[in-house]
Amino acid sequence: VSGVWKDLTDNVNFMALNLTSQVRNIAQVTTAVANGDLSKKITVDARGEILELKDTVNTMVQQLRAFADEVTRVAREVGTDGRLGGRAQVLGVSGVWRDLTDNVNYMADNLTSQVRNIAQVTTAVANGDLSKKIDVDARGEILELKTAINTMVDTLSSFSSEVTRVAREVGSEGQLGGQARVEGVYGTWKRLTTNVNELASNLTTQVRAIAEVASAVAQGDMSRSITVEARGEVAELKDNINLMVANLRETTRAKDWLESNLARLAALMQGHRDLMEVADLLLRELTPLVNAQYGAFFLADPGADSTSLRTSAPAKGLAFIAGYGSAQGATVETGGLPVHGLVQQAAREKKRILVEEAPPDYIKINSGLGEAAPTSLVIIPILFEDKLLGVIELASFSRFSDVHLAFFDQFVNTIAVAINTIIANSRTESLLGESQRLAMQLQERSDELQKQQAELRRSNAELEEKAALLATSSQYKSEFLANMSHELRTPLNSLLILARLLSDNPDGHLTDQEVQFATTIHRSGSDLLQLINDILDLSKIEAGRMDVRPKKLPLIKLLDYVHATFRPLTVDRGLAFEVSVGEDMPRDMYSDEQRLQQILRNLLSNAIKFTASGRVELRVSRVKDPEHLHVREGEEVLAFSVSDTGIGIAPEKLSVIFEAFQQADGTTNRKYGGTGLGLSISREIAGLLGGRIVAESEPGKGSTFTLYVPVVSPGHAATGPVAEDRPLPVPQQPAPEPFAGSHDAEDAWPAPTRLEEWKAGRAGQILPGRRVLIVDDDIRNVFALTHVLGRVGMPVLYAENGREGIETLERNPDVELVLMDIMMPEMDGYETISAIRRTARWTDLPIVALTAKAMPGDREKSIARGANDYVPKPVDVDLLLTVVCALLDPEDAGPGTTETVAAEPATGAEAAVPPTTEL
Repeated sequence: VSGVWKDLTDNVNFMALNLTSQVRNIAQVTTAVANGDLSKKITVDARGEILELKDTVNTMVQQLRAFADEVTRVAREVGTDGRLGGRAQVLGVSGVWRDLTDNVNYMADNLTSQVRNIAQVTTAVANGDLSKKIDVDARGEILELKTAINTMVDTLSSFSSEVTRVAREVGSEGQLGGQARVEGVYGTWKRLTTNVNELASNLTTQVRAIAEVASAVAQGDMSRSITVEARGEVAELKDNINLMVANLRETTRAKDWLESNLARLAALMQGHRDLMEVADLLLRELTPLVNAQYGAFFLADPGADSTSLRTSAPAKGLAFIAGYGSAQGATVETGGLPVHGLVQQAAREKKRILVEEAPPDYIKINSGLGEAAPTSLVIIPILFEDKLLGVIELASFSRFSDVHLAFFDQFVNTIAVAINTIIANSRTESLLGESQRLAMQLQERSDELQKQQAELRRSNAELEEKAALLATSSQYKSEFLANMSHELRTPLNSLLILARLLSDNPDGHLTDQEVQFATTIHRSGSDLLQLINDILDLSKIEAGRMDVRPKKLPLIKLLDYVHATFRPLTVDRGLAFEVSVGEDMPRDMYSDEQRLQQILRNLLSNAIKFTASGRVELRVSRVKDPEHLHVREGEEVLAFSVSDTGIGIAPEKLSVIFEAFQQADGTTNRKYGGTGLGLSISREIAGLLGGRIVAESEPGKGSTFTLYVPVVSPGHAATGPVAEDRPLPVPQQPAPEPFAGSHDAEDAWPAPTRLEEWKAGRAGQILPGRRVLIVDDDIRNVFALTHVLGRVGMPVLYAENGREGIETLERNPDVELVLMDIMMPEMDGYETISAIRRTARWTDLPIVALTAKAMPGDREKSIARGANDYVPKPVDVDLLLTVVCALLDPEDAGPGTTETVAAEPATGAEAAVPPTTEL
């Protein structure tokens, strides 16, 4: 063809060729795309719709290549590089490609979140945190992985909890036997759980085994030991504990052996009374007990009890009395042990001796088959309270163990007690027979004593009844004596005062015979007063109401008193009178001056009375050895010895002359008078002064009465030296003036013998015109005192009782002194003195208490009520004037005068002036 058809054919062929090339190019590209090759593009020329198709296919290929690159990148990052979180970013896609891109990104996001969650959980598990779990949504295999990991975490958590529990129970709380229980584990976890349980089980078994053994040991069971298998340090602990138990078992066994045998042997020794039996029994038990083959018992000093020992051993040293595996050999035959030897050495040292290596020739232990020398030797002394009782000797083929030695040391004390008990019982038995014999005698005497006791009870009842009657009688007697003292002294007071006034005869109206009559009346009244005073003194002594008041007493003053009192009497009787003083005499003593004067006055008066011719002597000396006088240790004692050359006293009368109302001559036709009270009173007063009186006499030659009296009387607390040991001057004849150092009222106002001398002395300047009030219900006393005071110039007022006395004082304010009787009607002296002192203007008014009662305590009671001083009746005129002068002119009288004047009720025996001037 040609032409149009050719053109048409060419055009058709060109169209077909273009379509073929274009379609084939498109097919190649699509085929490449289908084969995953996105590198191809349509390159054929095209126009129109084919061009659009070309562009569309090329765009699709380009987008697929970009999509593939993004997906590949995301897959590489997520799947290969492990970089999670990557996303595909393809621009300009839509439709399926858009969905495909979103799906890829969704897949990447899911994988990222799942893998990251798994990574977090596994990281937590790796870090020990088992509380995390995978909680991201997952499916398929990821879900299985999630489940597997979560199961693993649960298993690990359970395993950890169980292991922790077991470790805490076993390791911390000490609860053995715990096991870890983890359900559903396999493989490694199963093996790990099994290993932990095996560890706990081993520890439990080992610790329980150790605990069982320790508990058994604590309860005293030493037979147990740890048998469980162990290794390492536990094995060392096991071995150490087993060794400790073995040691304890051995120690306990030794202790049990020691204690049981000590108790057994001690029990065996009980009840035996024979030393030979005890020694033999002891060796039979003790020797085999300690694995010894030889034993000997030696007793100390068996001669002390030879009858019970039945041995001929000497009385000194040690004697063999029992043996084990030995016989009585040369030791006993020679009469005892050698002086030198181990047994004697142990006895001397009183210590156990142990010989570990005995010499081969020391001793042989033999039997029927042979003999051999022992290896060890022990010698044990038996001591009781450090006294040796015996010695035990034991020998053995083997060494004595420490347990054996400890047994010896303890058991020897038991042996000592048993032996000492047997010896003591033996002595007791010998004494028992004697005591039984004596008991029979005592029973007989007891029966007699019971009879005597019954009689004594009856006698005691009678004596108690009599004692009650005597107490009542004594009270009545005291009251009677007090009243009698008042009733006797009251008339005697006026009698003596008026007799004194008559004997003075100041106006000269009386003849010499009448003056002698008055003097005789006065002397007889004084004798009567002395008798009354002696009876009162004896009554006070019997009632225990006489006391002493020690004070400083210059010895020269006491001797002056003796001279002044008794020299005139001895001169009148033609007797020589001497006073001698020993060497080194103290200047002063501390005693009751008036009581001491009373004793000397009684002794000297008796000496003068019973001496018709010769001499009377007073010797004062220091006692060199006063121990026999029963005085206090170191006490200084003086002796006043009154000797005479009178009639003497028969020896049988010396023991009774000191009893009340007893005389050497008590017959009705006796030559010498007297009441027999002087010596009795003197003896009692000497006892109150801490001394005693001793009498020596020979009939027809004279007597010596010695008064021993301490320099310091009992009850006086001397603050300085008792006395200065300076020579004491001996009074010369005639008697010197009173000692110049005294401040007593007697020294300040010497006692004259006549009232005219008082008027001529210092009293004549003090007393005249000083008004005095006498308060007394006895007109006789008022009459006598009025005349005495009037003679010395003192105007007198009078009142019959205390009430009138106070009224008189109120009417007469110029009264300067009150003499107050005590026993008065209506208002007595005590009450009156108290009433006066309660009035302000009379607080300093001098008051002198006067009483005829003169019983103990009257002076103290008067002073306590307010009296300035106290003068007993019958009134000693000189003493009364001395007191009055001291009260009205105290400065002239000297300090402390009134206290000294009436320190004690002036009974006749206590008067401060000689009997010749006592009124």
